[in-house]
Amino acid sequence: MPGAATSEVEVSLASNKGFWLLLKDEELFVPFAEFPWFRQATLEQLTTVEWPAPNHLYWPLLDIDLAVESIRNPNHFPLIAKSDPSFNRTGR
Repeated sequence: MPGAATSEVEVSLASNKGFWLLLKDEELFVPFAEFPWFRQATLEQLTTVEWPAPNHLYWPLLDIDLAVESIRNPNHFPLIAKSDPSFNRTGR
């Protein structure tokens, strides 16, 4: 019976600016300025990462999903939140 699959993804270094993510032979920097959801994460939360598909990463302890391409080219994925004018504070 084959053993469990290993994901070839690892957080190699974290600093106050972001963290380095190793994906097989590729090393990517994930800056907190571009990915603010990780800024307050613990080391355990950052390093618990899964790579379920070639372009999909998941941090289960943070419930964060990211496309690998958004790390490679964050300028193609701007952080823009739009409010819904039909929704008010009462939920109507």
